[in-house]
Amino acid sequence: MSLKYKPTVTRRAFVASSLAGVMSTALPFPGMAEAVTRKFSLRAAPGRTRLVPEPHPDTVAWCYNGKVPGPEIRIRQGDRLQVEVTNDLAEETTVHWHGVRLPNAMDGVPHLTQAPIGPSNRFVYEFDAVDAGTFWYHPHQRSFEQVGRGLYGPLIIEEANPPRVDRDVTWVLDDWRLAEDASISDDFGNTHDLSHAGRLGNTVTINGHVPETFEVASGERIRLRLINAANARIFALDFGDHAPRIIALDGQPVMPHEPPDGVVVLGSAMRADVILDFSGEPDARSRLVDRAYRGNDFRVLDFTYAETALREATPDWPIALPVNPIPEPDLKSAQRHEVTFTGGMMGMMVEREMGLEPRDGMMGGGMMGMMHDGRGIWFVNGKAAEGHVLDPFLTLERGASHVLAMTNATAFDHPIHLHGHSFRVISRNGAPTQHREWQDTVLMAPRERVEIAFVADNPGDWMFHCHILEHQAAGMMGVIRVA
Repeated sequence: MSLKYKPTVTRRAFVASSLAGVMSTALPFPGMAEAVTRKFSLRAAPGRTRLVPEPHPDTVAWCYNGKVPGPEIRIRQGDRLQVEVTNDLAEETTVHWHGVRLPNAMDGVPHLTQAPIGPSNRFVYEFDAVDAGTFWYHPHQRSFEQVGRGLYGPLIIEEANPPRVDRDVTWVLDDWRLAEDASISDDFGNTHDLSHAGRLGNTVTINGHVPETFEVASGERIRLRLINAANARIFALDFGDHAPRIIALDGQPVMPHEPPDGVVVLGSAMRADVILDFSGEPDARSRLVDRAYRGNDFRVLDFTYAETALREATPDWPIALPVNPIPEPDLKSAQRHEVTFTGGMMGMMVEREMGLEPRDGMMGGGMMGMMHDGRGIWFVNGKAAEGHVLDPFLTLERGASHVLAMTNATAFDHPIHLHGHSFRVISRNGAPTQHREWQDTVLMAPRERVEIAFVADNPGDWMFHCHILEHQAAGMMGVIRVA
């Protein structure tokens, strides 16, 4: 199956099932009001949740504080966040604060930035909320299974002066591979998922439930925070007659704009804040459709209008967000680095098409010489990661500007995530990007070349990996050192 908005992509079919029904910092900080420490606690443990409606039973999942997704942590920019995490799982875990620019010791990567949190043990994460925006949290320990079983939650850092809206709504999107009895399939880390498109599910949820409707009112304005927490699934959300305007990507403000064709595309781990104005008539009904995979469009939910309008016309309030304190890279003086992603099914064929030198370990038919446990399928600059204890494949001068020229020499999409920094996406296939958006996770199409730029101002060893969690587990991960 191919992703509609990247016509070159060939992806495994998304299987429709009866269950689907259709979800101390080194960073600079500007002078603000005196910081307040906000304290929270998270408990990771098995639990039960209702993902799908009756007559299906509850689903045994892994939860934070007994919920899927975990509780929304909402603080203000400039606050200090303190979270005590208790591990009541039968295995080790960590919590990674995705997209947050924080001290390296708080990044939640097992064996690289901290010792894993053992069963019945605790760990306290503490850092300043430098940037406002939409972020999320999840384990980085065996994340392909721990996230896939439900361990994730939203982290919202509010602006001092947010744009005026009628409602600020968070949607955490996910898909699940469920059996007919609503149990989670135990086939985590199978070779097919590792070497192809990752773990694609058959049941889509929003905020932990299969949605049917979302009620709105004529004249209402909503700020919708979208978080893609799926292991591998890409979403391409078509809002129909409602024209979404994107005001932030991966938590970072962007010039407000309508997405191409009105469709919001999110790879795994990516976020978008959109402004939605609802101008339909009272009692009207409108459909939200996902169009990511060719031949598998499906209804996510229906927007249903209340009988009474909120106001006669949608408001004309300003929607642009204030910028965050991210240093601007100097492209003229930037140091350049080449990064090439290879491997996976049909990888050898794509590498030959792109004129790359063959690597050792290739097998006929285009598969890698993989090890029996699934590692060694995907490569970053010719090396496949085994666990999180890795020698850096790049060492970046601290305080300097850097450009990573990345090539996806594979047959699959890859949402590439850099820890500890946000970067500007400056070009795709040699063409400058229109919005030069700040992101922490960039979706790369097969055979695509993307250039990103940033100032390496946050010292430490930082993970750099594909956020299709099966690809990460099978080797597409490396360490970038800032020193």
